[in-house]
Amino acid sequence: MKVLVVGGGGREHTIIWKLAQSPKRPTLYCAPGNGGIAQLATCVDIRATDVDGIVAFAKENQIDLTVVAPDDPLMLGMVDALEAAGLRAFGPRQSAALIEGSKVFSKELMKQYGIPTARYEVFSDPDEAMAYIRAHGYPAVIKAEGLALGKGVIIAKDEAEAEAGIREIMRDKAFGDAGNRVVIEEFLTGPEVSVLAFTDGKTLCPMVSAQDHKRAYDHDEGPNTGGMGTFSPSRLYTPEIAKTCMETIFLPTMRAMNAEGRTFKGVLYFGLMMTADGVKVIEYNARFGDPETQVVLPRLKTDLLEIFEAIVDERLADLTIEWDDGAAVCVVLASGGYPKKYQTGYPIEGLAAVEQEPGMMVFHAGTKLDGGKLVTAGGRVLGVTAVGGDLDDAIKRAYDGVGKVSFQDMHYRKDIGIK
Repeated sequence: MKVLVVGGGGREHTIIWKLAQSPKRPTLYCAPGNGGIAQLATCVDIRATDVDGIVAFAKENQIDLTVVAPDDPLMLGMVDALEAAGLRAFGPRQSAALIEGSKVFSKELMKQYGIPTARYEVFSDPDEAMAYIRAHGYPAVIKAEGLALGKGVIIAKDEAEAEAGIREIMRDKAFGDAGNRVVIEEFLTGPEVSVLAFTDGKTLCPMVSAQDHKRAYDHDEGPNTGGMGTFSPSRLYTPEIAKTCMETIFLPTMRAMNAEGRTFKGVLYFGLMMTADGVKVIEYNARFGDPETQVVLPRLKTDLLEIFEAIVDERLADLTIEWDDGAAVCVVLASGGYPKKYQTGYPIEGLAAVEQEPGMMVFHAGTKLDGGKLVTAGGRVLGVTAVGGDLDDAIKRAYDGVGKVSFQDMHYRKDIGIK
């Protein structure tokens, strides 16, 4: 069986690592892939957003299943295009991926179907957005409507930060057309938890919980990033809370998408905040989270390829999905200066010493092979993941692994898993 995974980051490396363990022994391809993925799959030089190129490759090479992992190609309709060509694809169609692609759509969906979320208003005029913020006070949550690589959210503590945020998103278009409109939200407080779920539109199976660290520096300080590390399970997400979320958030979302004629098949990500007024949805993603995937999939005991095929065929109800009872922690190793200005091309040392340890994985996010040598090629470079009997054990093992890896200007947080 031939499987193509679209993307080239830590999430895709983790997916391919898990697919490689399938009893079906698939032949794996990845477009475009990276230096780590190349050790498990044939990397193909096609951009993840090149819909026509991916479809042509899948047809020519008789790919049995294409897994579309990142948000951009999902919103470009890659799954639709593959299906139109008579090919099997895993991931939501464009109409369903809108739950991530438009924050306005997702907020209005939640309002219409009574799914708990923060109060909000939508603005296309920057002056009107600022007037609303001034009237409602601080802190203010400002979100670019569209896809912004996980960085289009600004929490403004005062007027100066609000004006800078509105200017960055709406006037300077730091995130392009994603900033044509903004959502101004009520500021919620409480711990955040991520829960990903497999769904075929009929059945929804939540995965184990996770929490990530978005800020660049220790103690949740510094600018927002795509994620500096993550851990699973959340210490706070109890079975009782999970049951409430299933009844008030997860299943109502699946049913709402069906009612809208946008049946969601794939991985639906729920970004949750546990407030004094109960759990509320902060955001949806239409795919595996990154880096949450790097701690969730190492705890999956069921064949991932079997799950993907069951979702495509709408027979998820026939499977029993099993998880490891322990814990997993991922520490992201980033280029110095990330998420702002940083240099790449530095040699990476020490990976073999980590990977020979049982229960230790290194997932590549921004690497490439240069003359046979692995070098840095992005802001987030590697994710060092450890599984352990509990969170404290996994934290210690992950940082022991981090200590064996080196590259110039390597930056990482020292407090992953401790919040």
